[in-house]
Amino acid sequence: MDREIRLKRLRFRAWHRGTKEADLMIGGFFDAHGESWSDAEIEWFETFLEEQDVDIMAWAMGIQPVPPQFEGTVMAALKTLNYVPIAR
Repeated sequence: MDREIRLKRLRFRAWHRGTKEADLMIGGFFDAHGESWSDAEIEWFETFLEEQDVDIMAWAMGIQPVPPQFEGTVMAALKTLNYVPIAR
């Protein structure tokens, strides 16, 4: 599949999670980092999006330990939470 189409699909999936909180966290993260990812990181994110929102949010906030298959640089970036858009 073409990289551009793949990224568009991921952006949609990242922003349409089912709750506003998950949309802001996961969608905001994708918008901040997705365009610069390698093919391997895109594949990681595709697999990652299959997980439950409550688990993803708990891993990002450090409430639950991250499963070994998701540890790495992308998860470390997700944990910074500095990409979440906050209305002021």
